[in-house]
Amino acid sequence: MGVPDEGAGGELSPADLERGTRLANALFGMGKQQASVAARMSKGGLDRSAIVLLKTLVHLGPSRSRALAEEVHSDPSTVSRQVAGLVRDGLVERRADPADGRASLLAATDRGVALLDAQRARFALAIARVVAHWEPADVDAFIALFERFLDDHRDHLARLITECAPPARSEGDS
Repeated sequence: MGVPDEGAGGELSPADLERGTRLANALFGMGKQQASVAARMSKGGLDRSAIVLLKTLVHLGPSRSRALAEEVHSDPSTVSRQVAGLVRDGLVERRADPADGRASLLAATDRGVALLDAQRARFALAIARVVAHWEPADVDAFIALFERFLDDHRDHLARLITECAPPARSEGDS
């Protein structure tokens, strides 16, 4: 007997669940490997969360801090602390919001964009080396499937967060 899948309108078979387990294990393994890279980058002064915020700001364009926090699914106070470091390092600047002079917008600086471009180039080179021994058709197929997976992952992100994250505790809970 399968497990109900309310969102897809069908049931998940044992084989579906096994594939889900294998994929979850692979993603966990990749996450561990990426954490190793991020730890090394952090020792060199490049924090992973800073890169995520910078990439997001470049994608969104000038944004309010709250919008940035929502986009990265983070707490506004956490993003505010992280942004303070980016501003201090000259990677992000605060600008007056033309729609509301009392508010400010965050925007990546030229220096921030240049740092992000350099980081992307280094990462692209490193990843190209990882799959250099693969057949080009295999790399292309993997990219197409992985991009498809990322699109589906994004589309189901709210559900993933709800199903995978423990309920938030209130401050009175112990």
